[in-house]
Amino acid sequence: MTSDATTHGMAGSPRDGILDRLSDTFWRRPRLFLALLLAPPLLWLGVVYLGSLFALLVHSFFSIDEFSGLIKYELTLKSYAELFRAANFDIIVRTLTMATSVTIAAAIIAFPIAYYAARYAKGRWKAAFYIGVMLPLWSSYLVKVYAWKLVLAKEGVLSWLFSVFHMEAVLELLLATPVIGGSSLSFSYIGTFLVFVYVWLPFMILPTQAALERVPGNLLEASSDLGAKPAQTFRKVIFPLALPGMIAGSIFTFSLTMGDYIIPQIIGTSRLFIGQAVYAQQGTAGNIPLAAAFTVVPVVIMAFYLWMAKRQGAFDAI
Repeated sequence: MTSDATTHGMAGSPRDGILDRLSDTFWRRPRLFLALLLAPPLLWLGVVYLGSLFALLVHSFFSIDEFSGLIKYELTLKSYAELFRAANFDIIVRTLTMATSVTIAAAIIAFPIAYYAARYAKGRWKAAFYIGVMLPLWSSYLVKVYAWKLVLAKEGVLSWLFSVFHMEAVLELLLATPVIGGSSLSFSYIGTFLVFVYVWLPFMILPTQAALERVPGNLLEASSDLGAKPAQTFRKVIFPLALPGMIAGSIFTFSLTMGDYIIPQIIGTSRLFIGQAVYAQQGTAGNIPLAAAFTVVPVVIMAFYLWMAKRQGAFDAI
């Protein structure tokens, strides 16, 4: 009797009743259960991420008092007007030029690699492809950048290879080229460009490869049966179907290059990119409104870029 009463009392405890009612409520209202599951991450996203972006946007409409160096909390477009000064506008143009160049180069290099992996690599070769693409992502970002600094140095491996093949004149011509040249590859825009392409290349290869794997083989056979040459098949069939994947990859390469400030600080000249300008204005100069205005530039550019990418179906390839 005692055991039955105890069991009956435990089964009928208030806690079990509450849990049963909650379970029934969630079963009848699955959307309520989904909302409770999504509430913590959405709250974090809304408060921390979107909240910080909103604070950044608000600060970009303030300005710095030229005499006291303090922030004037009065709404103004002065910080945005300063972006069009020659020195600041050059930073924006320089960053956009580098991001565009890196994206185009990454797409050109990634396409044949992704095409081979999608159409020909099978079994172990497919596994080797994924390992080869993903392996650089497993190593430290800073280690890769400093390793490249040694490779591109005046006494580095790349200079040694140029000397081995008796191509010192070619290297000297590259370094003597205005704007992109420098005292060595590690102190030039050429070096910055090479490191950017190397670091972000996997982000272009994988979406392109995924898009190419979705191209049905019967379309290629039909194109050949209809008399199309390989070049025509590429232009009319393969490239249009692979384009969303390449655009998806360009979202990563373009945005990561535009916002990076470590690579240009370690490899390259003393001319600033947007990321370095934000760091300098916020840290050294203490001009938070101008730093915020600089930060709004890539946000606006990427918002427009993502809108265009969505229209091209790039999100389906990510």
